[in-house]
Amino acid sequence: MLPKDPQFLYMILVLPGLFGLTLIGEGLNKLIHEEWMGFISIIFGLAFLGIVVFTYLFFSSYLSSQT
Repeated sequence: MLPKDPQFLYMILVLPGLFGLTLIGEGLNKLIHEEWMGFISIIFGLAFLGIVVFTYLFFSSYLSSQT
């Protein structure tokens, strides 16, 4: 069972969000250095951030319905 504290939700989403941003930054760095495999890192980073946003929306609506 999830605690009803929204700070818990923020805490579990900060590290995955930073990981997604790191993937995007790595992909941009590869593209600057003309390595076309950087697109893969950017796509995975965007997908990872999308999952984090979806999880945030899902759990925030779950927590608000439980109160």
